[in-house]
Amino acid sequence: MNTDKASTMDVSKTKSSFYRRLYVAYLIDSGIASSVPALCEVTGMPRRTAQDTIAALADLDIMCEFKQEAGARNHAGRYHIKAWGAIDAAWIAGHLPQMKAVLGYP
Repeated sequence: MNTDKASTMDVSKTKSSFYRRLYVAYLIDSGIASSVPALCEVTGMPRRTAQDTIAALADLDIMCEFKQEAGARNHAGRYHIKAWGAIDAAWIAGHLPQMKAVLGYP
C-alpha cells in the first residue's frame, strides 16, 4: 500500500483545503508560482481549482493582489501576497513536505 495515498485519504476536506490555501500562498509569495498557469504547472491542480484557491485566501485574511504587467493584454500579470494576516509564513516553509504529502503534490 502506498502510504502517500493512504495519508491523503485519511485527511479531512477542511484540512486539505486549509493546506492547499497555505501552499498556494507560499508558492505565490516565494515567487515559485505567481500566476494561475504556473500554479497549475507546479502543483498539477486544475486551473479552476487554482483560481478558486487564490480567491479563497481572503477567508484566511491572507491579502493577495493581482498586478497587471505594464502594457500586457488579457490579464497578464502576477499575484503578490500583501499580508499574511494571522498566518505564520515561516511555519508553512517548515512544514512543506508534510503539506505536499497530504495534498498529493509533487
